[in-house]
Amino acid sequence: MNISNEEKKILLQLARSSIRSLFRQTKPPEIDLETHPLFNTQKGAFVTLTINNNLRGCIGYIISNLPLYQTVQDAAVQAAIGDPRFPKLTWEEFNFISIEISILSEPFPMKSYDDIVLGKHGLILSESGRRGLLLPQVPIEHGMNKEEYLSALCQKAGFHHDLWRERVLNIEMFTAEVFSEKEFKNGSN
Repeated sequence: MNISNEEKKILLQLARSSIRSLFRQTKPPEIDLETHPLFNTQKGAFVTLTINNNLRGCIGYIISNLPLYQTVQDAAVQAAIGDPRFPKLTWEEFNFISIEISILSEPFPMKSYDDIVLGKHGLILSESGRRGLLLPQVPIEHGMNKEEYLSALCQKAGFHHDLWRERVLNIEMFTAEVFSEKEFKNGSN
């Protein structure tokens, strides 16, 4: 997947504009689907919000039936008001958030825990009707080794952290193109 800096900036502006629209009348940036056909493709995407490098919300879709630009818009709004781990984002917090977007590849099966490359592969655990997902940047941001990454995945899905040691779990992997406002001077405001 090759996303240009211009496309990254547009998606970040779109995410910020979508969140701003929760508080103020706002017009989203123009989306030129002819110039940027990527925006019309169906890809999974996650939007992560942080304040002072602390998680403030993260919602996304592993796969989506919507065009990418609409998936990003929806994930941004849901990260702001729909993440059950946090209260709804307030207007007072809005100018302090930093936005990160992860555009996901199609998930593919993991054959062995040895297949996992930290920082490259996100993981989706599906077992006994439960599901947990960790983005590829999580182990790097939290200084996790592979064992800690797998334990965190098990806990995210609601299992005890050592379940992965008992057997090879039903895990799919994916890669992601990850970019954030921090990469661009003055963000996307």
